[in-house]
Amino acid sequence: MSMFGFGKPQPSSAEKIAAAEQEMDLFTDMFNKLQQACMKKCVPKEYREGELNKGEGVCIDRCSSKFFDVQLKISELLQAEAAAKGATGGGFGIGGM
Repeated sequence: MSMFGFGKPQPSSAEKIAAAEQEMDLFTDMFNKLQQACMKKCVPKEYREGELNKGEGVCIDRCSSKFFDVQLKISELLQAEAAAKGATGGGFGIGGM
């Protein structure tokens, strides 16, 4: 809080827990999407051995790397768009929409 009481209010414990739960849900969802996409692409439906072979392991490594690269680019684009909307007043007024 600032010297004159104009600072941003601190979140309560319940708000912190809710934010942490939401972050965990988003992380779990992203992991499940990654796992489904890369397993579908890289691992055949019929298993021949208990361990991944070298080709499957390399495929999963590349797939997961590309997945995270795309997620990062999408995040950057959404942040830039949100910042642009914030700078222009949310798209309302002169030059908006």
